[in-house]
Amino acid sequence: MFNQLSVSKVHAVIEKEKLRFPFGFKGAYLTELWQAIAYVEDADGHYGVGMGTQSVLYADAEAFASTDEATGNTWMFEVSKAALAWLCDKKFSNPVEAMDQLVPYLEGKGKHITGRAALHINFIFNALVSVDNALWMLYGNKRGVKSFQQLIPEKYREAFANQNREVAVMFQISYSMPLQEIANAVDQGYYVFKIKTGSPGNQQEMLNQDKARLKVIHDVINERLAASNSKIPIYYTMDANGRYERKKDLINYLDYAKEIGAFERILLYEEPFVEANQERVEDLGVLVGADESIHSEQDAYRKIELGYNAFILKGIAKTLSLTMKIAKIAHENKIPCLCSDLTVNPVLMEWNKMIAASLTPFPILGTGLMETNGDMNYQKWEDMKLRHPYPDAEWTKVKAGKYYLNQDFFDRMGGILTVSDHYKQLLHIK
Repeated sequence: MFNQLSVSKVHAVIEKEKLRFPFGFKGAYLTELWQAIAYVEDADGHYGVGMGTQSVLYADAEAFASTDEATGNTWMFEVSKAALAWLCDKKFSNPVEAMDQLVPYLEGKGKHITGRAALHINFIFNALVSVDNALWMLYGNKRGVKSFQQLIPEKYREAFANQNREVAVMFQISYSMPLQEIANAVDQGYYVFKIKTGSPGNQQEMLNQDKARLKVIHDVINERLAASNSKIPIYYTMDANGRYERKKDLINYLDYAKEIGAFERILLYEEPFVEANQERVEDLGVLVGADESIHSEQDAYRKIELGYNAFILKGIAKTLSLTMKIAKIAHENKIPCLCSDLTVNPVLMEWNKMIAASLTPFPILGTGLMETNGDMNYQKWEDMKLRHPYPDAEWTKVKAGKYYLNQDFFDRMGGILTVSDHYKQLLHIK
């Protein structure tokens, strides 16, 4: 096979971004997110730059809990640098092939770096996002691709054949978000609300808090709709990030949602169970989506067998290379997909948006569907936006709960293959 990709020079840097307030999920809290920036260059001077938002809590909650936040982030960045070092002087047909070889190597390397024998595979994938994206930019620039579809290898292309001109935005509601911010979101036209479940505490405490939180959120949204006499349909998605140990507790939560009139608004419930739970979900009466429990094609097939009927694609957390494989399986099995966030930076948000815009429209909504929550969580979001190659483009702005995408967005591929002046200066690119 003709080797189209080789790496002779690498570099990596970190930018640390504080959050406005502790961001809670998986029963714990983050206070800052490190942005890894990877640089790869071939012998001919072609280069690629990739970014990855590190979320140790998402990737491996036990690793996160085992040390302080800075140490966990340092571990992940060391894994990223190990990946870059390994790439040097190797040849690949495309980034998917590179990742297929890198992941097994990094599993052992990551365990050595962290000292954790049970390091979760998602820790490795999260560490690889910046590296994978840099390789895709190098791959795309060498091939002179003019569209996202051209960037995707033919084997996976059919799953990304759409160009959705509208992408609905899930407004994320964390454990501690003030109710006034939820009310403001309703006033701003958001209509899909992603509610973080899996509250801190033991299983009973978690369930009680999740139910209480749903009630106050549902009430606030209803109050704002009534005050404005709005008839816009409202949808909820829930995300437990794998916190529920028993199906009966999830049923209890859903029954409570029926009691308070919230159930009919539930569009999707994401990743309810701990990974060890293999209970079937097709009888729950809602779409149930798999996210962090899918680390391979085999995992995707197993989730389909268990009745999961939606996939949450997370190229910004588990690499575009793996996401292509999962999207292909979903497309072949008519499983709807959406893209959720990792509280990523504005450039990575465009990678997510590009995927969401290319998928089959999500059921009921008839649009692409994605989550973005960086604007509500980063202290310096406005400064971060200026690092985007096209910060003033209309397609970077949410309007009434949606992104409206024009041909310019698709022609520029959301800027995912363009390096802004900020990153050129940071990496000393001339």
